[in-house]
Amino acid sequence: MVFDPRRFDYPSRRNVVYAKKGMVATSQHLAAQAGLDMLKKGGNAVDAAIAASACLTVVEPTSNGVGGDAFAIVWTDGKLYGLNASGPAPGAISAEALRKAGYKEMPQTGWIPVTVPGAPSAWAALSKRFGRLPLTELLAPAIEYAAGGYPVSPTVADAWAKAYDMYKKTVKGEEFKYWFDTFAPSGRPPGPGETWRSPDLAGTLEKIAATGAEDFYRGELAQRIDDFSRKYRGYIRGEDLEQYSPEWVEPVKVNYRGYDVWELPPNGHGIVALMALNILKGFDPCDGDAALFCHRQIEAVKLAFADCFEYLSDPRYMDVSVEALLSEEYAAQRRKLIGRRALLPAAGTPSRGGTVYLAAADGEGSMVSFIQSNFRGFGSGLVVPSTGISLHNRGCSFTLDGAHVNCIAPGKKPYHTIIPGFLTREGKPIGPFGVMGAFMQPQGHVQVIVNTLDYKRNPQDALDAPRWQWVEGKKVYIEPQFPEPLADALRGFGHEVLRHENIASFGRGQIIWRMEDGTLAGGTEPRADGAAAAW
Repeated sequence: MVFDPRRFDYPSRRNVVYAKKGMVATSQHLAAQAGLDMLKKGGNAVDAAIAASACLTVVEPTSNGVGGDAFAIVWTDGKLYGLNASGPAPGAISAEALRKAGYKEMPQTGWIPVTVPGAPSAWAALSKRFGRLPLTELLAPAIEYAAGGYPVSPTVADAWAKAYDMYKKTVKGEEFKYWFDTFAPSGRPPGPGETWRSPDLAGTLEKIAATGAEDFYRGELAQRIDDFSRKYRGYIRGEDLEQYSPEWVEPVKVNYRGYDVWELPPNGHGIVALMALNILKGFDPCDGDAALFCHRQIEAVKLAFADCFEYLSDPRYMDVSVEALLSEEYAAQRRKLIGRRALLPAAGTPSRGGTVYLAAADGEGSMVSFIQSNFRGFGSGLVVPSTGISLHNRGCSFTLDGAHVNCIAPGKKPYHTIIPGFLTREGKPIGPFGVMGAFMQPQGHVQVIVNTLDYKRNPQDALDAPRWQWVEGKKVYIEPQFPEPLADALRGFGHEVLRHENIASFGRGQIIWRMEDGTLAGGTEPRADGAAAAW
C-alpha cells in the first residue's frame, strides 16, 4: 500500500500543511516566505530553495552563512541529481606542520579549521543548471533583509546569545574583533524581536548575485579573504578559492520497507543513516515491543557510526567502497551483533576497495532537499572585514592522526556532517526530508524514516515525536518529553539514558511529501522558529 501522509496516529503539536502549487519548509519563517515568493513569480523548486537558503544566511546566521558549505538533492524530470558543494583544506596546510606547531588536535576556532566555502557555488551551480529566475532576483530577499534589517526570531536569538558568551570566553586575538563588530555591534547580541542588519553582508550578496558567485572565488571578495588570511597568518589563499568548483555526484540509496531512501555519498555521512536502516530492515517493528525496536535503532546507529568514524573521508582517500558498506551481506553481518543488551560500538570489516535544512517543492513535480552550514554555530569566529562573511570551521572534523583516513591534507575534503535526504517509491518521488544538527543528523534521518514508514506518521507527527540521540559508548540522551516508561525500558537493555534539556541538540528538520494526487503535505520542526509556507 502506498503511504498516505493524511493518516494521523500521533498527537501533533502543529497541523500538517497541505498545498497544490508549491511549498517551502525551513527553520525560519522569513526564509520560507522568500522561497515561496519565487514560486509565485514563476520560479521552480530550485529557485525557491536558492532564495530560501540565501535568506537563511541572513536571518539565521547562528547556523549557516555565505562562508559555509552546502549539499543538495534535486528531483526534476524524473531523475535525482546530487550536488556536493563542500570545500577542501587549503593547499598550504598539513597535519605535519600543525603537529610541529604544537597542536595535538584540530582547534574549533581561528584559521586552522577554515576550509574553502562552497555555499555560494551551490547557489550558482543549481541556478545555472535548473533555475528559471536570475540569481539577482533569487538573492533579492536576502539582500533586503541584510541591508534593511529584520527582527531576530526567538530560537535564533537564544543561539546567538550562547555563541556570544562562548566567543567572549574562548577567542583571543585581533582577528576575532570583526565577528563582534558584525554580530554584536552594540556590545551584545540582539534579543528576540530586535532588529539586526549587516550592510556589508548585503554588499557581498549583491556581488555574488551579479557575478554568479564568480566574485567570491575569483574577484574582489576572494581577494579580501586572501588579504585577511595573510594578515593574520591564515592558510587559505586566493588560489584555493580560484581552483574550487562544486561536484555533481550520484546519490546513493538503500531500500527500506519498499521505499528507496537516498543520501549523498561521502565525504558526507549520509551513509550512516543508510547503513543503520539497512541493518534495521531485518527486524520486525510490528512485534508490539516499542522499546525493543527503539533499542535496535540505537544499536544500528552505533554500529553505522563506528564504521564511518573508521572509514569515511574524502572518497579519494577511502579504501572501503560505499557499495561494500551498504551491501546486504555486510548489513546482515552487523545485524547479528544486535542482541538485547547495549553494545560498545566497534568498526566492522567490510570488503575493501551549525546547520540549516530546507525542503522545497513546486506544482510541476520538481523537489529539492537542501542543507548548508557553518558547522559549529557561527563557525570559526572569523568574519572577513567589510564583507559580513562569517567563515565556517568545517576543518575541525579532520584529525591530526597521520594513520587515519580522515587526517588533514592539502586539498582534501573533511568528513562532513550535513546531509540532505530524499524518499522515492518505485521510481516516483515521495519527497525531501532532513534533520540538521551535526552528528545528530543521520540519527534524525533514521528516526524520521522509522516514524514515517514503520509507524505511519504524517510529516508533522514524524518531526514532533520525541527523539533520542546516541552520544558515545552506551550513553543516550533523550528529550524532556521522551516517555519515561520507554526510557526505563531502554535502561533495562543496558543503555545509559540521560534526559537532556537542550532540545536544540536533537536536531531540527523539515519534510515535504508528495501524495498520489499531487497534493503536497509538509511538516516543520517544532524545535525551531520554522514554517512550511504553502501555495
